[in-house]
Amino acid sequence: MKKHLLLVMLCAGMLHGAGAQAQDVERLPGYVQAERFTKEKLNTMLFSTTVDPHWFQKGNCFWYEYKTSEGKAWYVVDPVAKTKRPLFDLDDVAAQITEIVKDPFTAQQLPIQKLEAQEDGRTFTFHIVSSQDAKKDTTDKKEPKNKKELFFFSYDYPTRKLTWLEDKKKETEYPDWASFSPDGKTVVYAKDQNLYRMTREDYEKLKKDDKDSTVADIQLTTFGVKDFGFGQPYSLLNTDTLCNGKRKGVWGVWSPDSRYFAITVEDEREVKDLWVINSMASPRPTLETYKYQMPGEKEAPQYHLFLFDMNDNSHKEIRTSAFKDQTLRVARRPWQQRDRDRKEVASVWLGDNNRFFVTRSSRDLHRIDICSYTIGQDSIRPIIEERMNTYQEVRPLAALANGKELIQWSERDGWAHLYLYDGEGNLKNRITRGPWHVDQIVKVDEAKRVVYFLANGKEKDENPYYEHLYRANLDGSGLQMVTPGDYFHIASMDDNAAFVVNNYSRVNTIPRTDLMDASGRKLMSLEESDFSQLLAAGYQFPEPFKVKAADGVTDLYGVMYKPFDFDSTRTYPIIDYVYPGPQVEATVYPFSRMGVRTDRLAQAGFIVVTVGNRGGHPSRSKWYHNFGYGNLRDYGLADQKAAIIQLADRCKFIDINRVGIHGHSGGGFMSTAAILQYPDFFKAAVSCAGNHDNRIYNRWWSETHHGVKEVVSEKGDTTFVYNIRTNEEIAGQLKGHLMLVHGDIDNNVHPGNTLRVVDALIRAGKRFDMLMLPQQRHGFGDMDEYFYWRMVDYFSHNLLGEQETSVDIPKR
Repeated sequence: MKKHLLLVMLCAGMLHGAGAQAQDVERLPGYVQAERFTKEKLNTMLFSTTVDPHWFQKGNCFWYEYKTSEGKAWYVVDPVAKTKRPLFDLDDVAAQITEIVKDPFTAQQLPIQKLEAQEDGRTFTFHIVSSQDAKKDTTDKKEPKNKKELFFFSYDYPTRKLTWLEDKKKETEYPDWASFSPDGKTVVYAKDQNLYRMTREDYEKLKKDDKDSTVADIQLTTFGVKDFGFGQPYSLLNTDTLCNGKRKGVWGVWSPDSRYFAITVEDEREVKDLWVINSMASPRPTLETYKYQMPGEKEAPQYHLFLFDMNDNSHKEIRTSAFKDQTLRVARRPWQQRDRDRKEVASVWLGDNNRFFVTRSSRDLHRIDICSYTIGQDSIRPIIEERMNTYQEVRPLAALANGKELIQWSERDGWAHLYLYDGEGNLKNRITRGPWHVDQIVKVDEAKRVVYFLANGKEKDENPYYEHLYRANLDGSGLQMVTPGDYFHIASMDDNAAFVVNNYSRVNTIPRTDLMDASGRKLMSLEESDFSQLLAAGYQFPEPFKVKAADGVTDLYGVMYKPFDFDSTRTYPIIDYVYPGPQVEATVYPFSRMGVRTDRLAQAGFIVVTVGNRGGHPSRSKWYHNFGYGNLRDYGLADQKAAIIQLADRCKFIDINRVGIHGHSGGGFMSTAAILQYPDFFKAAVSCAGNHDNRIYNRWWSETHHGVKEVVSEKGDTTFVYNIRTNEEIAGQLKGHLMLVHGDIDNNVHPGNTLRVVDALIRAGKRFDMLMLPQQRHGFGDMDEYFYWRMVDYFSHNLLGEQETSVDIPKR
């Protein structure tokens, strides 16, 4: 008996010792450092970094919310009076709400939700969620369990009077299927693949009771069918019913007088299907089907343009044909700032009551037509033609006097600029010119004949990616910068083009916000972000840099991220975070919160860099942007390698023999191509959601940026020839360590892209790693944090020679 007792005690001691030993396993310093800056922890260190103005529907004032380590506050700004006042007396409001809701609140922890300014310019509404469960209505079997009670309030800003809307028990529902006419009297929508309309009165009935049987649905079309109808969803599950009597939204435009409604519809009946399977769906896995045209395929969507006359519920199809497999886009009036919080806003065409404009593009995007349509005609008519031997970017058309003059954005001289036309397409004059890039029009002041626009690259000796707001007279004179300063400026204007809210920063500065007038005169400072807790935790700003491309001539711009405990006497592996473009690069130039793939990755013990490459960002010259045209796989690789070599020459703390690379989507494609094309340079890669085989990626991105050849036979038949190199073709060149990651229901970049590389690697006899994330789309959603730690593991093991091996990843 004593022997048995002794044995039990010994075993218990051994188990206790083993447990204690497991608990006392020494953590790796990189993991400990990285764990200090998880997303959840960062959310308690850094709060607001920009001012987002909500302009009142009347007058010149706007309100905004801003959070610091003192809590969240709300302000009203009067630009004319140059004043900023707190919207609430937070202590008083918190006390009143506590008495009503019976939950304790303080000024610092006041959970105001859905704050909105009403039309009168003085009344605000919001609600508070109680910590107590709402009294369950036993008659409603669909009522969710543990539903929290909502308390609704109105607040009169001038008098600071708070009113509990005691009779209101739930939020006002605004159906998302309604397209309102400008006069508010008519609503258009889709049902069972056809177009319908109803009166405003009937719509109001449905807001109160969505099953009201007295509502009259007036049918406008009868030809709608699956894949050529109205309200067609992007994808369908095998458990869905397409024609189920439910109302759905449509995206069309109204004439200003509310008589006409114009809409484009795509006939996708010939476009081939693609599928993903959600293996986690309950109770059975589901098959998701969607239309997906791949490069070179002849089965393309066919665009149709319809015009509806609400006076007699008639419609006609407008002839638009010019190019095979063309696309159409009807021009819309810009949205107004004063309408952003309104729930029922009309989408109005650009033009007058009898005329609107359509952009027509050829499949290869070598030909772009700005077309005009006049009520009563049978066809659209081209008035401005853009032609180029590569693809062309497009931006929204701007109009003056309802279309009597037009402002066109064009890259015709190799740089993006603005041109003024009369309403018939006759060029009046250029507005801007020079070796710099106009990004987009912000506002047109018709009375003063001034256009405001965002642009970059104009200022000498400044990072060409830094964006500024400029103004110019429509005759091309008076070009002036409105938001000066060596920063990236995020600027927004009011509807009257009188005031500018200027958010400005760099990756290495604390973000600030000023209020300015339209001439660039600073009226007042609004905010400076509160970095106190982030800096106290050891945060260090990243460092911008400039290097040369592989040609030795072209300047490339990037950002370097270091561990916050950086030691200049050590050497570190370097990881290149990439996105090849051409629509955007991986590098971010204004301040941005710490990201999984850059500064947070650096904390695990790496130097992380991002840098642009030729063929990348469109906000430089068209030559720079089009550099990869015809070579969509390899065009950026040499520049990325050249940049890393230059940085290693400058910075002795970079170990050029331990180079990793990482990217997502196009960056997943690029990072795999890099480790395969330069197998002796890149030692490890983590490639996520990559379009490794652009022959099976979507036609629009692949054909646009790689190029497609339009071939017309002697009989006049047109086909499109497409050929591009893929990553699986060079899988046999792998020498380093490669981890492939993909979401299993990615309906943007299909998982088949990664599986084709997997197949090629297996057949080439290569070791590699793979991670599939269940129920994840193109982004990794709620598994992004898990992915982060697996990426840290992979680079730590293969570049640092050590990793934590506990079965549990670090806690969030």
